Amino acid sequence: MNETVSTFDKNKFEEIRIGVKEYKGFDLIDLRVWVDSKEAGGKVPTAKGLSLNVELFPIFKKAILQLEGTLKSNNLLIDDRKAE
Repeated sequence: MNETVSTFDKNKFEEIRIGVKEYKGFDLIDLRVWVDSKEAGGKVPTAKGLSLNVELFPIFKKAILQLEGTLKSNNLLIDDRKAE
């Protein structure tokens, strides 16, 4: 399996793609920075990113929810409707 679930701009040169991929027999959640490549004729993944075994998803999700609470309590989170 190799499927991109979500993509968003990091800045005007880079984008972040979140997806699921299989690597050496392991199913992974992949959060990766992609950049334009003239040689490749499109976007290519960089080494900047994070791959987690899918079994860690419940722990990762809990951490993201804790991060959301911290951001909200410190008035650092933009309006949820604008982020969609």
